[in-house]
Amino acid sequence: MKVFRTETLQDADYAQLASLLQSGGVIGFPTDTAYGLGADPFNEAAIDRIFRIKGRAEMKPILLVVDSLAMAKSVSVPPRVFRETARQFWPGPLTMILRAAKSLPPKVTAGTNTIGLRWPVADCATKLLKHFKRPITATSANRSGLPSAITVEEVREQFDESLDALIDGGTLPSRGGSTLLDLTVEPPVLLREGPVSFESLQQFFDGKIRRQP
Repeated sequence: MKVFRTETLQDADYAQLASLLQSGGVIGFPTDTAYGLGADPFNEAAIDRIFRIKGRAEMKPILLVVDSLAMAKSVSVPPRVFRETARQFWPGPLTMILRAAKSLPPKVTAGTNTIGLRWPVADCATKLLKHFKRPITATSANRSGLPSAITVEEVREQFDESLDALIDGGTLPSRGGSTLLDLTVEPPVLLREGPVSFESLQQFFDGKIRRQP
């Protein structure tokens, strides 16, 4: 497993990482909260690898990161409220659950026909997306049942040589993950509160939002 450091990454390194993803590789990389596992969501063999190395139940969908509204729309069927919500909270640690486009493999959505999308702030993630030119998986880099990894040491302890590459972004800010907001229902439902608070969402939606029961 090759290890890169965010402060020394060059365009040639990002091109190498993008090539790894294009060939079905799985990498560990820093996001806005914890480390994620990156792969091409359209490569079913790569998605199978993620489920296998995480020990993840296949009925759990895998979220994706994007770097534009256009990229988000390429893999989803967003409601009318999506654009304004994205303009308010993206880039940032808000994952929105949307109806999935039919082009996404069923394994990514775990048969739910929905997909979680986030546009990260993290410079490394956005540059990786720029070079890859399509969404990348960003499910948390931890074995199922264990806390999210916020250091590369934790990623290595859990996955050892199961990954093709690992980007060292230092210690990351949160094991709790991003805020998770379901926009497939009306009013929207907060599934998990994270860095984007319920209060800020409540203000944005003029109170027309609820928490998961």
